[in-house]
Amino acid sequence: MKLVFATNNLNKLKEVQLLVPEHITLLSLKDIGCTEDIPETANTLEGNAQLKANYITKKYNLPCFADDTGLLVNVLNGEPGVYSARYAGEQKSSEDNMNLLLEKLKNKTDRSAHFKTVIALNINNTQTLFQGIAKGEITKTKEGLEGFGYDPIFKPEGYNKTFAELSIKTKNLISHRGKAMIQLMEHLNILFH
Repeated sequence: MKLVFATNNLNKLKEVQLLVPEHITLLSLKDIGCTEDIPETANTLEGNAQLKANYITKKYNLPCFADDTGLLVNVLNGEPGVYSARYAGEQKSSEDNMNLLLEKLKNKTDRSAHFKTVIALNINNTQTLFQGIAKGEITKTKEGLEGFGYDPIFKPEGYNKTFAELSIKTKNLISHRGKAMIQLMEHLNILFH
């Protein structure tokens, strides 16, 4: 079975590929010849995931899923949230985004936060949503070289290391995207068995 993951983010693709069983061939946007940036204009993670999935379904008529992920910091009323990727501007620089967030949290004692991923799956003319949450806190400094995005400043609950210090395998077991992907895979197994 072929399934499109509607993303241009190669880091996301790499993580997700490790969670997909061998009988599913995961295709990227590049694989299907989609080079345009799909607009993410919704004001919710759910809305953006649906926009991306619907765009691919409508234009390419292929089964696909899309995700949108946000980092929500409690003391900042859920910022950066839906704007996580472009928090510090449209250049979408992870370094700039992390620096801005660390600056905003400089004098804050409450550093609790959570990542939330929403996946929209379009298959057999039906859309299903899956959600994963990883709770944790924002560190004061960047630690680790693995991962991407805010991983060097996010320490998941129950761990004394950031996502960027954990192996991709460990991160996939406890991360927001990993949890949402497990639900997606269980759903596909039920559909096709």
